Amino acid sequence: MSEQATQAPEAVNLEDLSAELQQVIKYEQVPVELYAMLASVHEASESTVREFWDTMPKSAQNILDNFEQFHALVSLSQSYAGLDFMQETQDMKFEDMDEEQTQEYKAVLLDKLLHNCVKDLAKQMKQARLKPAMKREFRDIFAK
Repeated sequence: MSEQATQAPEAVNLEDLSAELQQVIKYEQVPVELYAMLASVHEASESTVREFWDTMPKSAQNILDNFEQFHALVSLSQSYAGLDFMQETQDMKFEDMDEEQTQEYKAVLLDKLLHNCVKDLAKQMKQARLKPAMKREFRDIFAK
């Protein structure tokens, strides 16, 4: 095992994150232990989330002020979903698969799960166009 793989993840300070991600973290009271994972997910998912954002109707995009807010919400959703998935599948073994096949299968499932997080949030934003209470919930997260 490499030296880097055995080290604990580097601590991430709230102030080092984007303003939008900071607001989501504060609003949702995300534990400090999850900041590093959340920051990694946020960085890794940007291009995919941007592609999805660009395909959404303007009326759904207008629920939020900008892409960065959407990206922060998606990052949080993906982080929690990914964490839950990893905990649930940690010891999962499949009798008809070797270790490498099992890991590949889990990676495919995780990828689908993370993609579904983006789709789900986009669907919620489309619904919020017609539901003032839902629209307000989205906007409250980023209220200064």
